[in-house]
Amino acid sequence: MICATASIGTFWVIVGFHLLIVALLALDLGVFHRRAHVVGMAEAALWSILWVALALGFAGLIYFGWHWWHPGEPDAGPEKAFQFLAGFLVEKSLSVDNLFVFMVIFRYFGVPPHLQHRVLFWGVVGAIIMRALFILAGGWLISQFYWILYLFGLFLIYTGIKLLFSVEEEIDPGRNLFLRWAQRILPFVESYDSDRFWVKRMGKWHATPLTLVLLVVETTDVMFALDSIPAVFVISTDLFVVYTSNIFAILGLRALYFLIAPLLGMFRYLHIGLAVVLTYLGAKMLAKDVLWHWWQVEISTAWSLAIIGTILGATVFASLLAGPREVVKHPPEAVSLAQPEEEQARTPSADTCPTDGEAHKDPPAQP
Repeated sequence: MICATASIGTFWVIVGFHLLIVALLALDLGVFHRRAHVVGMAEAALWSILWVALALGFAGLIYFGWHWWHPGEPDAGPEKAFQFLAGFLVEKSLSVDNLFVFMVIFRYFGVPPHLQHRVLFWGVVGAIIMRALFILAGGWLISQFYWILYLFGLFLIYTGIKLLFSVEEEIDPGRNLFLRWAQRILPFVESYDSDRFWVKRMGKWHATPLTLVLLVVETTDVMFALDSIPAVFVISTDLFVVYTSNIFAILGLRALYFLIAPLLGMFRYLHIGLAVVLTYLGAKMLAKDVLWHWWQVEISTAWSLAIIGTILGATVFASLLAGPREVVKHPPEAVSLAQPEEEQARTPSADTCPTDGEAHKDPPAQP
């Protein structure tokens, strides 16, 4: 049964949770990243530790304080905390596997390193809004049609098998339909002289390349959500747990990118671990009622958390033993932003976006 927490205590916890998130995001962009700069590994590591520590602290609050705002469930705290941690771990792991897509997007558009944080920041804000809408919609569907959870289970098994046996596919942001649409209707400049998304030129507002990059990042995240949200709903049907675990995992995505983007090649077997985890979660959902009906057996969330952690830990360890590989063997070349790719083939342009390493090595002078 879907659990839509709606007590007065839960209301204030959710208000406090959002106030904390807004304050941290404002501090991040308004203070620490007020001026665009290249995020180093040390800075990214500190932010990553902060976000993980906050998530663990929030899990502790659920563990010991659940009964404060749910007096009717005085013993549910440990189970809810384990559900939160399992959802957080799954979402975070899926994010790691998807980080290389952001790397390809930045390379394709030739985004200068000092502007990448700004794109990811607003990408995270957009992802939070979209995830909230998806989770609310998913929660409503489950409350009306519980059997949808079985579809989630089948979908996770399908996704896991597909991920396990998939071969490397060429990733080409130029095929993004929203990007082609924006290229046709939006007036924009092709330079990265400004760190803003919109600039005024000759009395008219023009989009900068950052707008197109953000558009591709946001639409790509929608596809990521199709895998991660069903997985967390299989772990827990409590909207509070599903939502907060997703948000905490997403908030650390920017710092995680700058921390491990140069090291993504070291996680060569992570996709195998994720495939096994997704298949396990799907099978667990499908077998849940059967196991309980015939044998009164239920796989606890604590056991699931241990199983997920063991699988991911083993694949990371195996990856480190095997050594790194090239993350993107055939990266798409950066092209002119002024026209869709098919029009560029007919109309050559002298002004193309710089490829990785050609330009924008240093931040441009502030206007």
